[in-house]
Amino acid sequence: MSFVIPSLFVIIFTIAIAKRVNVFSSFCAGAEDGIKFTLSLLPIIAAVFMMCQLLEVSGIADALAEALAPAMNALGVPEELAKLALIKPFSGSGSLSLLTEVLQEYGADSYVSRCACTIYASSETVFYVFALYFAGTDKRRRALPLMIVLLSTLLSTIISCMLCRIM
Repeated sequence: MSFVIPSLFVIIFTIAIAKRVNVFSSFCAGAEDGIKFTLSLLPIIAAVFMMCQLLEVSGIADALAEALAPAMNALGVPEELAKLALIKPFSGSGSLSLLTEVLQEYGADSYVSRCACTIYASSETVFYVFALYFAGTDKRRRALPLMIVLLSTLLSTIISCMLCRIM
């Protein structure tokens, strides 16, 4: 496996030279486009991080988690994990700290802890990844993919807790 990447470079450079492509200028143009794209992402990533902090500091996350707890419990997700299920789409590090708190409070082998681990592992930080993937796309067509991802995150949370109950 240590020869795969160098071999790919040799193959790509050989093909480029055979097609008479100026490899250096193509590389520089690609690097320039990469830097422009990265700089265009910075405001989006900053907005996502600020939103995560505002949710936590303002107490909105706690209030929403408390309001959603009965509905989550009705869907089979322990009430104690409503905040984890709410924070996970926004912040990976925030949800990891909540997972750590759950593991410390309930022990690693409890039903609540098993559900917390599967919730943490079965979903992604939706808004961060969404901001990265859709940064350069048409702004009008973002609502449907976002709804689909949030619905799938909710379903993965419910199904993961169901599987923890059976196993």
